Amino acid sequence: MSNPRPLQEEAYDMSGARLALTLCVTKAREGSQADLDALGRMFRQLRFESTMKKDLTAQQFQEELEKFQQAIDTWEDPVSCAFVVLMAHGEEGFLEGEDGEMVKLENLFEVLNNKNCQALRAKPKVYIIQACRGEQRDPGETVGGDEIVMITNDKPHTIPTYTDALHVYSTVEGYTSYRHDQNGSCFIQTLVDVFTERKGPILELLTEVTRRMAETEVLQEGKQRKVNPEILSTLRKQLYLQ
Repeated sequence: MSNPRPLQEEAYDMSGARLALTLCVTKAREGSQADLDALGRMFRQLRFESTMKKDLTAQQFQEELEKFQQAIDTWEDPVSCAFVVLMAHGEEGFLEGEDGEMVKLENLFEVLNNKNCQALRAKPKVYIIQACRGEQRDPGETVGGDEIVMITNDKPHTIPTYTDALHVYSTVEGYTSYRHDQNGSCFIQTLVDVFTERKGPILELLTEVTRRMAETEVLQEGKQRKVNPEILSTLRKQLYLQ
């Protein structure tokens, strides 16, 4: 029996192109421009080539993701990482386009997976989703004072279809998400602050985003509410943005 591989930190190679796509419905979503401005500032600091599209129909969400995939796969230089930011009204598993129709999140996520986007195969894909996932509201609760590598001589190294992805939702399943009419959303503003102020692996940064949001009191319809993001990761390595 061979000895297990020594535990060591490995990081994604971020020396290539960094590409970002933001798709945002602004109509009936006051404060969304503040989020777009903050994201633009963050992507500039983190050296991402960023494209932003506003007020798309449900079908256009899908079409813009597919155009992004085609651009990535035909990019002249190596691509290191892709960010996709999705901001709209929504419910669990769906986003609402500007036309009131729904697009399935899973269909959007599949566009850049290891099967469908060769240039991002085994490379990090980060999805930021600012949208409601249900109708529930959280008043808060009171509390007291290796990657496994399997290679044989006669088989090529393979990876699962859905690895190297990070999905960061603005709220947990079934709950609403909040946005201030002038200042934007607590989630996007906090995420941008942490990503631009701090250095470290992205999951560590997201823990700090969660901590800050958990300490924040959101006033909604005259009542104090709590909200926290949910992070789903299939990353195989550490991802550093700075």
